[in-house]
Amino acid sequence: MSALADLAADGIHDPAVMPFTFPWSDLEPALRARSVVQHHWRTLGALTPQDWQLSLTVFRDGEVVALQALGAKDFASLREVSSGSWVGRRFHGQGIGTEMRAAVLHLAFAGLDALEATSGAFTDNPSSNAISHKLGYRDDGIDRCMRRGEIGTIRRFRLDRASWEKHATTEVTIDGLEAGLPLLVAESA
Repeated sequence: MSALADLAADGIHDPAVMPFTFPWSDLEPALRARSVVQHHWRTLGALTPQDWQLSLTVFRDGEVVALQALGAKDFASLREVSSGSWVGRRFHGQGIGTEMRAAVLHLAFAGLDALEATSGAFTDNPSSNAISHKLGYRDDGIDRCMRRGEIGTIRRFRLDRASWEKHATTEVTIDGLEAGLPLLVAESA
């Protein structure tokens, strides 16, 4: 966890832009690092079969490079997941974002038997939008929200199983899923 916090402290994006709806990355480095740890513990503490998020640390050659999240609400009924991520700034432009999203989509569709996946990014985040299109997502409308005191527009994306299968080109192996599977797909009581 400390390596991921340190990566966030080193920077996630150009300070002139804000890719997140909540501007946690605007915090000074030490507070940014602490917010990563706090978010991790809040997410774990709130995990239920009906509402869950997995925050997965991404490694390359043993080094922490990014965070990839996968979450769902009422997954047992809806079979829909959503994803979000960030990559340490010094690792941008190396294809890591595409590979980690492809991996988490494999987990969702092949491992958890999801039917659809959603994602979204601000319209001025061309890298994230390009990843969604490359992996087969289709446009699914927009959301508007406040960002740094101004109105921002988020493009929503949706990916169904057939489109995922058509665009899945990254080789992924899943190990150890069975132990956590009941918590992620349990029917509501």
